[in-house]
Amino acid sequence: MRSSTGGFPFLYGILHKAMMTRALLILSILVLTVGPVLAQGDPATIFAVVTKVPRDRSQIPARVLAGGQVADSMLIASDEILGNPVWRTLEMCHSLKAEAWKTPGGYRLASVKVVDSSMLPMELQGVAGDCLIRKALDIAPLAD
Repeated sequence: MRSSTGGFPFLYGILHKAMMTRALLILSILVLTVGPVLAQGDPATIFAVVTKVPRDRSQIPARVLAGGQVADSMLIASDEILGNPVWRTLEMCHSLKAEAWKTPGGYRLASVKVVDSSMLPMELQGVAGDCLIRKALDIAPLAD
């Protein structure tokens, strides 16, 4: 029986091994690039009240309600969100509704909306009210 390599059966083994190596390399590259995206899954809806606005707006400290728990956390903005004019004018006490993924450093934002504090869940309305009172007391001496 003749092999497809023209009578050289040992070449068939070498070519087969080279093709399998290439296929494995391509598959591993796909797993490395697609794996983290699939692992993130769908973003969760969170609500937040901005507690401080630093100069670098890529990471904003906030009180965040996610999964029924309120905690201090960082909101990590993507490049698309950083370019948004509303995000650039973000102030302390602004109330946000966002779609985000939980990461070890905080919440990576997929989308964000500024909402009225009355649209926040009850767990965060007190936080927003206290923040607005503190902000008013800080600004009041400047009005004189």
